[in-house]
Amino acid sequence: MGLKRFFQKELIEAGCDEAGRGCLAGPVFAAAVILDPKKPIALLNDSKKLNEKLRFQLRSEIEEKALAFAVSSCSNVEIDKINILKASFLAMHRAIDSLKIVPQLLIIDGNRFTPYKQIQHHCIIKGDGKFQAIAAASILAKTYRDDFMTKLSEEFPQYNWKKNKGYPTLDHRNAIKNFGPTQHHRMTFTLLPSQIQLF
Repeated sequence: MGLKRFFQKELIEAGCDEAGRGCLAGPVFAAAVILDPKKPIALLNDSKKLNEKLRFQLRSEIEEKALAFAVSSCSNVEIDKINILKASFLAMHRAIDSLKIVPQLLIIDGNRFTPYKQIQHHCIIKGDGKFQAIAAASILAKTYRDDFMTKLSEEFPQYNWKKNKGYPTLDHRNAIKNFGPTQHHRMTFTLLPSQIQLF
């Protein structure tokens, strides 16, 4: 069964999603996408169900065909200051702020959201597997974040961010144990399961 093209056809709707919420390092990224009803994108799906090559192919197609799109982020410092949930919403708000078209409706992946200005919103659990605009946002947020972490990995190769993208993998946690945290780590997160002294 394919993804639904729209939540509500009468209004200009933007799909919103984030990437990197569960990571130990790096920013959380978010995207907002307004799709063009006249330009369908055939293979749109939840970014987690796509391989990396297809995600990047779809990113190009989304950017080419969407009426509007924007990607934004919240740094690890902001995450530590306001918490990851609020930072995810703030990154979404920043993405919506940057859209060249003002949406009339927001469809948000997840079960919670901080209202944005006077625009109505609907939270949809697993929305990235149900609606094309949210799936498109999930692909942009994921690929832009992956690019960011891959570039950061050049500066900090021992953490293997090129591969793990900052998620709590065994190799990432072993690197934190051996080398300590960097200025890009989220210090309010449990960096090591036993929370061994890091300093």
